[in-house]
Amino acid sequence: MPIYIRDDLVYVLLRKIDESDRGPGPDPVKITKTDLTGMEVTPADLLGHLDFLNQEQYINAEFSGNAYGNQEDVPDAANPKEFDFRIANTFGSSDGPLPHLIEFEKAELTEKGRKMLEDMEAKPPKALQKGPSVPILDKDRPFLEKVMVKGSLPDLYDARDLTEVVFRVMRDLLTKEASDRVESELHEEVLPTDNKALQMEISDLWHDTNPLVAFVSRFRPPLHDNAGFLLKIDDDRFLFRVANEGGLPPTTDRETVVKAVFSATKDELSPERIQEVAEALPGVVRKLWEEA
Repeated sequence: MPIYIRDDLVYVLLRKIDESDRGPGPDPVKITKTDLTGMEVTPADLLGHLDFLNQEQYINAEFSGNAYGNQEDVPDAANPKEFDFRIANTFGSSDGPLPHLIEFEKAELTEKGRKMLEDMEAKPPKALQKGPSVPILDKDRPFLEKVMVKGSLPDLYDARDLTEVVFRVMRDLLTKEASDRVESELHEEVLPTDNKALQMEISDLWHDTNPLVAFVSRFRPPLHDNAGFLLKIDDDRFLFRVANEGGLPPTTDRETVVKAVFSATKDELSPERIQEVAEALPGVVRKLWEEA
């Protein structure tokens, strides 16, 4: 099951790797508990985030030992060379070495990771400033970055395409009037960028960049429980459409993506619109909306 990617933890890891850069190629990186003060990070969080950054080519990492080791694989406390990336045993293990340090062999930022760090340094996650009681995702971050990070998506293009699909299915559940009211509150750019492919407002995605789909949706009645059996959108059909119309990447699942889009969208809507959308959604999907 994909992990929930936290932008505050991503930011800390990228900074630590950048600070450890001593020249060409990966360099040793050490992450102490001090670096993670107030973040409530578990060993699984660290392992999952580092693996995600490496798999998605934000970092180039070299892992030693068995990162997924069990308690039969606890390294020898008398041999410091064994204190590598065995997070399962070195961070908080009851019978492993002292839980003061997590260490993996080497890492460096890729060009993609360096760009991400630059963007995050320009606008650091608020969770780092206010402590763990605030939302993890910074409400002031651009819309598509929120979707990408929280949805465990590999890039902004996937975030854009999947957002459009989620919006399309949401819109099919709303009346024309309700859809127009939502669109009227979404006039913010999705991302400050010079990339013409990503220069648009959130309302453009809500309206649908496919002109035929946008036209049809203006005249089709809402496909809720009062619609015919073959037309109505229940929980299964909602999630099925997101997965199949959006080309879901292997880094995530449909519920994670839907919740990521919901979260970013709710940041832009008034309480009245949030409630109006909730009332149109089927049970499980409505719960994702309310939890986002």
